[in-house]
Amino acid sequence: MASKGFDLNGRVVLITGASSGMGRAAALAFAEERARLLLAARRPEEGEVVARAIRAKGGQALFVAADVTREKDVQTVVDATVREYGRLDVAFNNAGTEGLAAPLIDPTNDNYELVMNTNVRSIFWSMQYEIRAMLVRGGGAIVNIGSGNEHTAMPGLSWYLGAKQGVYGMTKVSALDYGAQGIRVNAVGPGPMWTPALRETAATIPHHLDKHIAHIPMRRIAEPAEVAEAAVWLCSPAASYVLGHTLSVDGGYVLG
Repeated sequence: MASKGFDLNGRVVLITGASSGMGRAAALAFAEERARLLLAARRPEEGEVVARAIRAKGGQALFVAADVTREKDVQTVVDATVREYGRLDVAFNNAGTEGLAAPLIDPTNDNYELVMNTNVRSIFWSMQYEIRAMLVRGGGAIVNIGSGNEHTAMPGLSWYLGAKQGVYGMTKVSALDYGAQGIRVNAVGPGPMWTPALRETAATIPHHLDKHIAHIPMRRIAEPAEVAEAAVWLCSPAASYVLGHTLSVDGGYVLG
């Protein structure tokens, strides 16, 4: 594995939503820095594939099936991390979902609950258990997954953008609460990425990609690995003075 010099050798990293897309890319990127990984996701078959791929290249990775919309599962994965590796140094809270797009008065309560549980409650619970574990060690780094859309507005996504604004609020306030105790909390705001969800949408909705690309000054969709590198940097000693910040990794999407 070729390190990029982020100095994460031996650090213990927990990644949620690690079975595909952005989470998979982040797992591979952290593994390149020789971190020791606990991967969590709802789909065990895909998650185990990621863990095995890392181990096959000489890395350390354990997969635990979990649904982070359930507090007990969140506690389980943090406890499993500490039990397996003896500590928790870094967490990338990546699990999220956009839900169904519709004007404000149209979405069902089920869709609203799915979006809020996945994007807000899961990160609230994750940070609670992660911070407790990190305080025992005297510090750590957390990166939460946001979205570049939160700096603009998109029709039909009121509950999703509201949820992500909640993530940014929790990121900033928890950074204030725990920065002096050695815990850095930041967020990354991706633009459109070549995730499985985007590929599926692009295959069913004509001109979906064209509309995205028209708003991106770089005129292309990102590979998940490009966003993963930003998350790794934020979690590394190279970003030691970065606190409470949301790093947009979107090719200039919010500028368009």
